[in-house]
Parts: sequence; structure tokens; C-alpha cells
Amino acid sequence: MKYIFEVHIRDGYTAEDYADAWVRASELIQQAPGARGTELHRKIGDPRTLIAIAHWESKARRDAMEAKPSPRVKAIIQSAAPFCEIRVIGEFEEPEWVVMPARSQEA
Repeated sequence: MKYIFEVHIRDGYTAEDYADAWVRASELIQQAPGARGTELHRKIGDPRTLIAIAHWESKARRDAMEAKPSPRVKAIIQSAAPFCEIRVIGEFEEPEWVVMPARSQEA
């Protein structure tokens, strides 16, 4: 399962300001059962817009983590609130299929 959200960096702050908090919170969140990693991407041509992707074993595992939030994670998220606006894109199942281009047999 993937939890995806968009981050808009506010004036006076940088993506690096947010990324610092992201890394600290992610290191703690990734200790939760079912956590499978996170990614933070900068939008091409717009360094003030990021997309965040959190990978989870299941929605139930992510919901369980959210139901009992870590006070340390909550504090980190609150400390980052002045840096940005968050827009949740959604929760997505793992792909039903993956289409990969055929590899060239020529070498």
C-alpha cells in the first residue's frame, strides 16, 4: 500500500528545511510494524513542491500506526508545520500489474 501526499513549501523556507523534519520523523515511523520505506521527491521545475510516498505492508498497518501516534513523531510534524502545506493525494493499493518495456536483445 502506498500513502501519497504533496508538500508545498512556504515562502521563507526551503525543501531542505522540510526534508530535515521528514527524515527525523520517517526514521521513527519506519520502526512501526508494516512500514516499508519512504521517498521524498522534488517536482521538476518547481523546487517548492515535493511529493512524499510512504510504503506500507497494508492499510491496516498504517492505520494502526496512526491510531497510536508517537509523541516524538507528533512533535516533529508540528515543528515542520510552519514550513509547508500538506495535501493528501490518497492511499493506493500495490499495482495489479506492472508494465515494463521489453529489453533490447541487441548488445
